[in-house]
Amino acid sequence: MRYIEFGTTKAKVSEVILGTMRIAQKAPEQVADLIEVALDSGINAVDTAPIYGPSEGLIGKAFACRPGLRDRVWLQTKLGIRPHPRVEANYFDFSYEHIMDSVENSLKELKTDHIDSLLLHRPDALMEPQEIARAFQELHDAGKVIDFGVSNQNPAMMRRLAAYLPFPITANQVQLSAAFTPMFDAFFNANMQNDAGIMRDGGILEYGAEHDMAIQAWSVLQHGYFGGVFLGDSDYQGLNDSLSRIAADHGTTPTAVAINWVLRYPAKMQAIVGTTRPERVRQSAAACDWTMTREEWYEVYLSAGNKLP
Repeated sequence: MRYIEFGTTKAKVSEVILGTMRIAQKAPEQVADLIEVALDSGINAVDTAPIYGPSEGLIGKAFACRPGLRDRVWLQTKLGIRPHPRVEANYFDFSYEHIMDSVENSLKELKTDHIDSLLLHRPDALMEPQEIARAFQELHDAGKVIDFGVSNQNPAMMRRLAAYLPFPITANQVQLSAAFTPMFDAFFNANMQNDAGIMRDGGILEYGAEHDMAIQAWSVLQHGYFGGVFLGDSDYQGLNDSLSRIAADHGTTPTAVAINWVLRYPAKMQAIVGTTRPERVRQSAAACDWTMTREEWYEVYLSAGNKLP
């Protein structure tokens, strides 16, 4: 496993993070076992969120039934996505009151006295940076949150927020996979009159590298917006052929190759894996056992159907 220095304390955090959006059907002991498998594989980071249903509560129960487990885990949760009371949809809330209430509830559910990393979950058009800064300062001063970050925010949003925050934005959680590459497409097609050249994110990867920010990729094995896993999908036969060939060359699995591709970008990269299968957790951790060559990286990018100028 490889590790990055995360946030203000330079905590040693694994490049692969165990995501827990899909653990709703697991018993607490099973969740504890899954976290133990991750730790045994070198993955010391766990990501969750209140919007993931019972995820936080199950993790808290797993900590309670396995003494000492919490102390071995770097724990990240998020806040801001709320079910709308009258419309069949979610909405976003970064108000001071919701931030404070959400953190208190997360601490209770997770059965812990602090959160290692707290992310604002997606952008809130009505966010008031001064309110967020006040909440973050109080939470930090109380020892309830160590580091703060965002998810799915572009550089303009982060600059606006950073102007008021008393702490650096330590992470941005964004979608990226070998079959979802708009951030790279715009990079390669700069100043070209084609759809790939449209920069939709404002330079998230470049901003992250410039500010020593962790880029946490989600849906690293999916295509489209929750379109499904591309591994074994006949619509991505060329990509799968390349992943299998590279996997054979390195004595590993296509899963590890696909995650290695995400981590290969030269910055503080992390990959969130949402599997609940112990073997898949081990395969994901193996992504950090080797470094993809430049030729291999471009082969994966091109085999997914992308074109270079």
